[in-house]
Amino acid sequence: MKPIRLAIVGATGVVGRKFLEVLSERSLNISDLVLFASHKSAGQKMIFKDKTYQVIALTEENIKNHPVDFALFSAGATVSKVFAPLFREMKTVVIDNSSAFRMDEHIPLVVPEVNPEDAFKHDYIIANPNCSTIQAVVVLKPLHDKYSIKRVVMSTYQAVSGAGVNGIHDLENHLETGKTTKFPYQIYHNVIPHIDVFIENGNTKEEEKMINEMRKIMHLPHLKISTTAVRVPVINGHSESINIEFGKACDIESIKTLLSHSQGVIVYDNPEKNEYPMPILAHNRNEVFVGRIRKDDSLESGINCFVVADNLRKGAATNAIQILEILTRP
Repeated sequence: MKPIRLAIVGATGVVGRKFLEVLSERSLNISDLVLFASHKSAGQKMIFKDKTYQVIALTEENIKNHPVDFALFSAGATVSKVFAPLFREMKTVVIDNSSAFRMDEHIPLVVPEVNPEDAFKHDYIIANPNCSTIQAVVVLKPLHDKYSIKRVVMSTYQAVSGAGVNGIHDLENHLETGKTTKFPYQIYHNVIPHIDVFIENGNTKEEEKMINEMRKIMHLPHLKISTTAVRVPVINGHSESINIEFGKACDIESIKTLLSHSQGVIVYDNPEKNEYPMPILAHNRNEVFVGRIRKDDSLESGINCFVVADNLRKGAATNAIQILEILTRP
């Protein structure tokens, strides 16, 4: 495999550290690694494959002085909007984990199991989707290809790590401090039906993002989708209850067989043995787990299922690195 020069922007954050963890498990030939973070984090030491790297400040000068082929971004939309274009000027391909470019019609939004061909349509910037979107479309795409999805109704149960380190602190430290720094209410012993800000139609931005991103990734601009996003007191691993209405007749065993042969999917579904997807099963896994697959008798042709994935891996770092692998294949 051809050697690549790689930068990580936001290297000291939760997803930035997960980038390094996942990269250490893959076979990419990284000849040069540059770790960028804020001025506050510059100077920190990080270890990758037994080698120590010093984090440097994300500045225009440092970008120009450290040319790379690819840059994995996870530093928030504000940072991405300012600095991704600077990397693009250097002919560096940016794979961005923020919301900054996801709905830009000129920038591909990619889940490798679903629309890998879109990765090659980039102009040096590729968007990595929302974590909840990623795990949903990995399951929905093979089902749509065979049964033609008419409508999707989805509720998410999202872990606090999806809100970053402060979200984790809110859950872990509430008993000690009685305070919250990230969420509007305590998350310990609670669930909060509110992720991101509310918009005019009553949805939150998180819910609206999932709707728009699923349509874009699956190339189904008019797909009927309804979502409700809920934060739950789980450290890691997003769960989703998904109701799907099809345009064609289906049977449960055929759906299970189809999904069990779908890329990146593990069917874990045996109610008699209490086997169903849970965040603890998906922890540190790159696959999407699906179970509780059953017919929805209120529809002529529809099912319910429960989908779980590690939001820091498949929902962020692994998906971005899979995009990188597509672009660097010989």
